[in-house]
Amino acid sequence: VQNLLEIFALGDEFTLPTPPSPHLPLPRTSPYLTHPIFNRYHSETELLRYLHKLETKDLSLTTSMIPLGSCTMKLNATSEMLPVTWAEFGKIHPFAPKSQTQGYQILFQQLEEWLAEITGFAGISLQPNAGSQGEYAGLLVIRKYHESRGETHRNVCLIPTSAHGTNPASAVMCGMKVVAVACDLQGNIDLDDLKAKAEKHSNELAALMVTYPSTHGVFEEAIQEICAVVHSHGGQVYMDGANMNAQVGLCRPGDIGADVCHLNLHKTFCIPHGGGGPGMGPIGVAAHLVEFLPGHAVMAMSDYNPKSKIQNPKSIGAVSAAPWGSASILVISWMYIAMMGATGLTDATKVAILNANYIAKRLEAHYPILYQGKNGYVAHECILDLRSLKKSANIEIDDIAKRLMDYGFHAPTVSWPVAGTIMVEPTESESKEELDRFCDAMISIRQEVAEIEAGKADVQDNVLKNAPHTAESLIIGEWNHPYSREQAAYPAPWTREHKFWPAVGRIDAAFGDRNFVCSCLPMEAYS
Repeated sequence: VQNLLEIFALGDEFTLPTPPSPHLPLPRTSPYLTHPIFNRYHSETELLRYLHKLETKDLSLTTSMIPLGSCTMKLNATSEMLPVTWAEFGKIHPFAPKSQTQGYQILFQQLEEWLAEITGFAGISLQPNAGSQGEYAGLLVIRKYHESRGETHRNVCLIPTSAHGTNPASAVMCGMKVVAVACDLQGNIDLDDLKAKAEKHSNELAALMVTYPSTHGVFEEAIQEICAVVHSHGGQVYMDGANMNAQVGLCRPGDIGADVCHLNLHKTFCIPHGGGGPGMGPIGVAAHLVEFLPGHAVMAMSDYNPKSKIQNPKSIGAVSAAPWGSASILVISWMYIAMMGATGLTDATKVAILNANYIAKRLEAHYPILYQGKNGYVAHECILDLRSLKKSANIEIDDIAKRLMDYGFHAPTVSWPVAGTIMVEPTESESKEELDRFCDAMISIRQEVAEIEAGKADVQDNVLKNAPHTAESLIIGEWNHPYSREQAAYPAPWTREHKFWPAVGRIDAAFGDRNFVCSCLPMEAYS
């Protein structure tokens, strides 16, 4: 404490009271870290085996593709990840003097320039720490813009009913009133409804939040007209960049008509995400909004931008504690863009769209594809409609998601954006062989459903209803199911070569979420 006082006293002598307060330091009287897990492993090999045991419970890219729609679970290459481990990036304080972070400043400048070129925007802020925070920052910029024009009454935000749930949440956090815009049967924004809502709220219209390609997995063909309608009523267009993996190198939000767009660097630009890891959600803005970008009270955001000031009165201020957010992981996206180059990034987008359409075409004879463009194609993800299976075979979407585990696959996104469907996004990272393996699994599962529909398999006791099948369930006790152990555990050839064993069997989904079973020590241990 004495050292800290001397550091921050700026040369003034500072001494602690003598004698020190009897309350300092605070003695700890309670036990801590008493669970065996903290005291059990006393050698590197023991700890290694414990960590590997945990790792084997995780169905990751080491086992199969992760086809989560709208999440862009793409390859995070080792070469991109390595710089994160370098002390020159990982051990610098966010408020270190710029004279000590010259390399970082170059990285920030280049990454902002690259992202501006990719998106077609005039300015980029790297500060937001997540996609949701990017949404929040983008809407704050729009609100600040209206305030600067004396139009503080503009507080209505139009949002399509297909939007991600964070869209209305961000709008409400920014003090805006959410007005829903309908979608048509093809999944597109209902243009007539948009025009009617924009006209009705013309005087109060602040923004439209739109995802492109849409959350339904199709390119909105009327996107430019949609933007024009909003602009004609004085509003700004916020584009959710969650699906930029279908845009990079082919089209740019700034050219389409968007005024603001956030980018999920932890999706499109290869930063790993999931499990609560750090994300980055920088925003790009059109020229008329640059002066409102996030600033910081501690330090100037850049030396190469003459408009940037520590106390820029037009800035929305800081949206993150650190000036450039989780700066150490920006090196991942820098590495990705630098190594891919313009041609590589464009090719990745094309392959992502190609892969999604390949899956859609292979599976359309077995599962209806819910939304497609007028030419019968999807964007970078497709929605398989499983709702009819409930009526024909009493099969729920969860049954198929659990059965995929027996085939060694992580389930796609279930029941979103439409209940009773699954959304598949293969990204550009997967080979045709892996896509075929996933499609073969889905086709095989459809055949298992067909056996139920034909009365060949029991409606309640079947491989889908009982999935996933653990090793323990196969070898302990009697086997009383009308199907074989082989059908349960080895439904496809590749499962014999490398079998991923689920750690636990099925838990009653919603009931399990609301009624936790404690894995800690029993109460007897505390008595």
